[in-house]
This record gives sequence, C-alpha cells and structure tokens, in this order.
Amino acid sequence: MAHFIHEKIGYGAGQIRASVMGGHGDDMVPLPKFSTIAGVPLSDILSEDEIMEIVERTKHGGAEIVGYLKTGSAYYAPAKSTALMVEAILQDTKQIHPCAVMLDGEYGYSDVVSGVPIALGAGGAEKIFEMTLSVSQKRKFAHSVASVQGMIDVLKEHNFFG
Repeated sequence: MAHFIHEKIGYGAGQIRASVMGGHGDDMVPLPKFSTIAGVPLSDILSEDEIMEIVERTKHGGAEIVGYLKTGSAYYAPAKSTALMVEAILQDTKQIHPCAVMLDGEYGYSDVVSGVPIALGAGGAEKIFEMTLSVSQKRKFAHSVASVQGMIDVLKEHNFFG
C-alpha cells in the first residue's frame, strides 16, 4: 500500500506509513484512516477516489507483481516484510508492524490467526493493538477472519490437525 501511495503522489519516500489488516487479496482490509505521509493523514493529501484506487490496487498488488514477473511468485513484499520483522526482533525495537498472529479475544475473535498491528520485539509479538474500526472496516475484517476460519474448518473436517 505504501508503494502505491508513493507511486500516486511522487514524494514522501520512507515517510509513508500504510496500515492493513486481515488476509491477502480480497480478504485484505486496507486502512486509509490510519495511513499517513510524514504524519499527515492520507485523506488530507488524496481525494476519496484516489484513496479507493490505492485500496483496490493494494488488495490485488500480489497478482499485479506476478503479472509483471511472468514467472515465479510475488516474493518481494514478503521478503521485505520478513527482513523488517527479523530486524525488529534482533534489535528489540518494539516497532509496530501488521503481522499474522493468533487472536485471543482481540477484535472479538479467538483461536484464529489474522493480520493485525502488533509491537514486535525480542519477545516476538509483544502486544496486539486494537484499532477503532469503522462499521465497514469491522465488516470487512469479519469477512477476512471468516475466510480463515473456513479454511481451518475444512482442514479439521479432513483430519489435518491429527
């Protein structure tokens, strides 16, 4: 999402903080309300239509990258994310990153993994942050969590959990 914001505005490299939750693709919940450029809210810089364009590109960004590569997979963003997470753990930065973690009552869900903002440090996922979501964002996040739960249920049905 940060890349697409930078591509749209052409400035602010390294100062863009973009927030997403949930899964990937259609299950991703981009959060423009919590996205900023050097602390300035995204909505103060871009129109609602421009923000929605970025949201849609973000949801389908992996497929876009695969389309450019023609072979292989969308591994650049996951590789960069992994490097950032390893750095946060090794240096105990406690930086906040969106990571897939097991929810234990956060956002009203338990026993399911979803991408949410966490403080990442030497102790791993040290704190889960619960952001105030709009009704629409709650609905989209619920859809994302239900999608993961559906996959878990299929695996349980076929005794993959032993």
